[in-house]
Amino acid sequence: MRVLFVLLLLFAALIAWIRLAPSNPDRWHTDPGTASPGLGRFVVKPEGGDITGPLLSDTPTEALERLDAIALATPRTARLAGDPPEGRVTYITRSRLWGFPDYTTVAAVAVEGGTRLVIHARLRFGQSDLGVNAARVQGWLDALS
Repeated sequence: MRVLFVLLLLFAALIAWIRLAPSNPDRWHTDPGTASPGLGRFVVKPEGGDITGPLLSDTPTEALERLDAIALATPRTARLAGDPPEGRVTYITRSRLWGFPDYTTVAAVAVEGGTRLVIHARLRFGQSDLGVNAARVQGWLDALS
């Protein structure tokens, strides 16, 4: 019985740490253009990402403002750092059941013919996000188009 109690206590401590661990903006609010695809990450950029995002007719600030509204309407998502006029925004989205944090940093770059988004979505804990970040970012891009 004592072992079960200790195991439950350790599990509760782990869940509390996942939900309450501080999110340092200096660590997560980084240039998404330097990100590369990999396990637990999803990268959108004109070259070298998992996908190339849509070409938008907006200015970079307008594109970020529209995406900001979409991101903030996503359940359990909040801004961690930055804002659209600044040119870069990092969001934290928590999973429904356990509260695992995922971080998504978005910037916009002017390219010939319009604007392209540069996005780096990644997990904090574990090694695989089971495609959650890719699905969320693709949903944001679909809503933006």
